[in-house]
Amino acid sequence: MSLWEAIGRDISAVTGNTGEMAQNRSVSGGCINETVRAHFGDHEYFVKLNEAGRIGMFDAEALGLQEIIDSGAVRAPLPVCRGKHGNRSYLVLEYLPLGGRGSHEELGRALARMHENTRDVFGWEHDNTIGSTPQINSTGKDWVGFWREQRLGYQLQLAERNGYGGSLQERGGLLLEEFQHLFEGYLPAASLLHGDLWSGNYSFTRAGEPVIYDPAVYFGDRETDIAMSELFGGFGHSFYAAYREAWPLDAGYPVRRTLYNLYHILNHLNLFGGGYLPQAQGMIDTLLGELR
Repeated sequence: MSLWEAIGRDISAVTGNTGEMAQNRSVSGGCINETVRAHFGDHEYFVKLNEAGRIGMFDAEALGLQEIIDSGAVRAPLPVCRGKHGNRSYLVLEYLPLGGRGSHEELGRALARMHENTRDVFGWEHDNTIGSTPQINSTGKDWVGFWREQRLGYQLQLAERNGYGGSLQERGGLLLEEFQHLFEGYLPAASLLHGDLWSGNYSFTRAGEPVIYDPAVYFGDRETDIAMSELFGGFGHSFYAAYREAWPLDAGYPVRRTLYNLYHILNHLNLFGGGYLPQAQGMIDTLLGELR
């Protein structure tokens, strides 16, 4: 049985649809997975492919998408099935025709609605990935400790193993010891987060409905999603205005934005190399300056 025959068998087992896999066409996607628009009988699906050892990444992505869907706040592609065949793993999602013109105001309101889904603890019951980097989501009630140990501290440890020592580790260690002061008077809720909210991970259907995808879900401070949306641009003023109207941000957000985006820049350093080192060091120095 070929890979595509195995995928078709699994789709049929879950959906009851029958047919043959045909007209499979590679589509643009991220730099981690191969992505294919697949036809199975009269239906279309979006299929992600990777090596067999990556099945855990697909498991977590499917669970994260379902978490977002279950919130009832914003649309995300529905997971259909996932599995392994030979040396390949796969995740099958509903195919959503994207690229329509939609309302950024509605996207902002939808994100606020999603963030209103809260829990009593930070983290999530599943570890997942940020890009291809493991993201640890052990649950607990201490947000500052969570961010210190499972986000910044973890990325700094990876950076050291990748050869980025010296000032990055020295200054980064100082930041880990002191950044709790940026949370004085601020107690974030544990909100449902997309976790990797940059402009490449949202779009609109042809009917104009906002859609988010490729999540790195966990429960944490909603400011982290807003911060990342600002890191690389691509979200208009109307998005932020609508979000703030639905749920205003705390006055301390502009400083914590740098703290939260440092996580993603360190991850880019670990994934893509030393071109991100000056930016990471600059962000650490800016934060330490705020703490003096």
